[in-house]
Amino acid sequence: MKSVSVQWFEIPVQDMDRAINFYQKVFECELSKQVLDGFQMAWFPFDPEKGGASGSLVYHQEFYEISPKAGVLVYFGVDDCAVELSRVEAAGGKVEIPKRMIAPDIGYMGVIIDSEGNRVAFHSNR
Repeated sequence: MKSVSVQWFEIPVQDMDRAINFYQKVFECELSKQVLDGFQMAWFPFDPEKGGASGSLVYHQEFYEISPKAGVLVYFGVDDCAVELSRVEAAGGKVEIPKRMIAPDIGYMGVIIDSEGNRVAFHSNR
């Protein structure tokens, strides 16, 4: 049976410092703030030995202009996100962000709007 699993999640924020402060207090942990190509991100601590999905807080002005109340974005791990992206429109969805490289050491991503209006992402290493 084919397995489908979440690899990554992103929680959109309007004020990165305020959000970091909130989650650090709630979880009593340190978030690692990063800036990648205009995206502000704060990564949650992750231990690959314990399994599960990792994720971050994320802020980018462009995302709020497109869909300010889009909510949490989950990334499904796939072999090559171009394959799943190619099936989206025929299944009744829309490709919002076509396959693009995140960074050479991180891989590729694409974002869709599913048949119910949810934003969902795919991630692949190739």
